[in-house]
Amino acid sequence: QVQLVESGGGLVQAGESLRLSCAASPSSASFNTMAWHRQAPGKDRVYVAAITTDDLTNIDDSVKGRFAISRDNAKNTMYLQIDSLKPEDSAVYYCGALHNDHWIWGQGTQVTVSS
Repeated sequence: QVQLVESGGGLVQAGESLRLSCAASPSSASFNTMAWHRQAPGKDRVYVAAITTDDLTNIDDSVKGRFAISRDNAKNTMYLQIDSLKPEDSAVYYCGALHNDHWIWGQGTQVTVSS
């Protein structure tokens, strides 16, 4: 069964860093493209970053310079490193993977940034 489980969220202060993880099963290497999206309260879910099996990455311009995406297929895990957190980064962060031409998503992990 294909499954994605996010972790690493929490309550942090502005300026701090977090690393979110996305554990993929049966294997992250089976997903050509993986991505992070986020959804703030009362807003639509938006794209954050993506990575391919060749480690090609794309970061949305709105967070470029503070966010970094990576994957470790040996650990079946994708990561989102978030530095210099801002209150506006508060959201539920979702991990996604392109599988058989459709996207599957995890349940999300909450990130809350206090000012």
